[in-house]
Amino acid sequence: MKILLSLFFYLPLLSSAQDSCKLKKETDPFTHITRITTGFVPFNTDGQKLSISVDATPTDIDFFIWITSEPKCFDDNSTVQINYVGDRLKANFKNTGSMNCEGAFHFTFRNTPGTASSLERLTSKYINSIKLTSGKTITDIVFTEEQRKQFMRMAACVVRDSKTLLKQ
Repeated sequence: MKILLSLFFYLPLLSSAQDSCKLKKETDPFTHITRITTGFVPFNTDGQKLSISVDATPTDIDFFIWITSEPKCFDDNSTVQINYVGDRLKANFKNTGSMNCEGAFHFTFRNTPGTASSLERLTSKYINSIKLTSGKTITDIVFTEEQRKQFMRMAACVVRDSKTLLKQ
């Protein structure tokens, strides 16, 4: 009985420790499409200031990197290379956003019942660095240990909760 009673007292502590996601749920007033988002989370890496947002709709999961310290130009031919900690495999994605010189870069995945392996890797492996390439301009973003954890947590929360949007 004492074990059951002590388990009852520790249960709230265990449940709050598991869910550290702080996602916002929004409905577009024009299209009435529901989306979940982390909102823009600021990162400061080696003097490079940027914000990252991960959003999900019933059709897409969007990673939005916005360089705010020195805005860069990105177009349809711009790419991102993601390097993982302790892994020689790299992930390469094209910019899916519009051409801009405000430092905004998007790469997206389809929101499906099953998770693509490249998206699964973003949610389960720490990212060492991100390399954004536009023409001959290369922007390196190297994360600290805490930023790696934060990025992985953001991606995992959105990907997990994005499946609930498919049922609508």
